[in-house]
Amino acid sequence: MERTGIAIAGNILVDSVKEIDRYPDKGMLANIMEVSRSVGGCVPNTAINLAKMKSDIPIRAIGKAGADEPGRFVVEQLQAEGIDTRNVVLSEKEATSFSDAMTVQKTGERTFFHYRGANRTFGPGDIDLDKLDCKILHIGYILLLDSFDAEEEEYGTVMARFLHDVQERGIQTSIDVVSDSSGEFARKVTPALRYCDYAIMNEIEGCAVSGLAPRDQSGKLIVENIRKTLEQFLEIGVRRRAVIHCPEAGFCMDSETGFCVVPSYQLPEGYIKGSVGAGDAFCAGCLHEIYLGSTAEEMLEYAAAAAAANLSRADAVSGMRGAGELRKMAADWEKQKI
Repeated sequence: MERTGIAIAGNILVDSVKEIDRYPDKGMLANIMEVSRSVGGCVPNTAINLAKMKSDIPIRAIGKAGADEPGRFVVEQLQAEGIDTRNVVLSEKEATSFSDAMTVQKTGERTFFHYRGANRTFGPGDIDLDKLDCKILHIGYILLLDSFDAEEEEYGTVMARFLHDVQERGIQTSIDVVSDSSGEFARKVTPALRYCDYAIMNEIEGCAVSGLAPRDQSGKLIVENIRKTLEQFLEIGVRRRAVIHCPEAGFCMDSETGFCVVPSYQLPEGYIKGSVGAGDAFCAGCLHEIYLGSTAEEMLEYAAAAAAANLSRADAVSGMRGAGELRKMAADWEKQKI
């Protein structure tokens, strides 16, 4: 079987993005300045961002939504970008998952209130691996997919077994995780790392797995701990590249070329309209360059530009641009100092 394209599997939801003047203290009031609706979750965010790069890479969506108006909305948005949705299951029993994303207008910082919905029951039984003909399968988010996060006697988690089975079919695997405060990172993420070709996550998530502090008491990034975390990921079993992104930079440990760092871009004052989906945009940039065979440094440059494009809009996908424009951004914009 000839394998082409990238399949994006996992969370599908609708984001209700509410721009607020400030995040209130408990019991206090904040003003909602603007309300919009968009797709959300790993599958729509990452898949649509990849499609908007217009590189003629076949993109497939795999997941579960409700057989309701929000579910149809998500499928229509995916199809409008030319994404294959034949592997999106519409459940008659579960409603489409959604998040209320509260975005502070001045800073772009966001907080999510999430309803798990149909994602709760999405599992390996919804995916026919024998018919999967992609080159890369990316799945997220670990810690927000109940069926995949369940314990499994031999592999540790159902997700780990699934990734093993995907690799056995000659498909490269990639994972993303979600930030939460459950304390379950090491237990639920570590088994999956053993069966990944690529692991892409932010500094909080990565260091929650390694047990190392990502920042010191002043908030300054501890680069050595980021490096040690990525080294640990490869020691656990990540085959090709482990990647950590944060506002200051992107970091990669490549199994062949070692460690590299690419600082983020300096953005003009007022440029940032929101950070919903910025991690997915960065992830899409990484997958795009991995598929094209770029070096680790080229990958991080492009992914940083993709994340910067995302920040120009309040929702998760509207800010993405074509690959040519992203490469021009990467060449022209100045970088931060870390």
